[in-house]
Amino acid sequence: MKTLSSKFFFFSTLCLLCAFTNAADIRYCDKKADYDVEVSGVEISPDPIARGQPATFSIAATTGKALSGGKLVIDVSYFGWHIHSETHDLCGETTCPVSIGDFVIAHSQVLPGFTPPGSYTLKMKMFDGNKHELTCITFGFDIGFGSSVADI
Repeated sequence: MKTLSSKFFFFSTLCLLCAFTNAADIRYCDKKADYDVEVSGVEISPDPIARGQPATFSIAATTGKALSGGKLVIDVSYFGWHIHSETHDLCGETTCPVSIGDFVIAHSQVLPGFTPPGSYTLKMKMFDGNKHELTCITFGFDIGFGSSVADI
């Protein structure tokens, strides 16, 4: 029986590693802060992102308190220059209410075909309904030379 559980553990670990092979390296905005929401990983698909094609950002997180709503504030920089901001309703990006424990925030969108290829940095802040900051992370991603709307 021990062999079966060892194989199951190995297989489960392997599946988790495969699921996050396109995971971005995340950093907290304030390394000393005690955030209410801890982020364990970010998966970007496809990686690199292709201009004019759908891209999905999946953020795996854990919360110690239930969340009934809130906002996500996203800022994007291109080679260090701030180029874009947007705000999303938390419940539009995950299922609400968010129960204590693990949850995933998933956001998909098509970047315009004229988006320049290169290295970008995304900063995401999450706030609860009372505007209390729950977490703040940054991570990098790349936009490749993939097809653009002009190519179609």
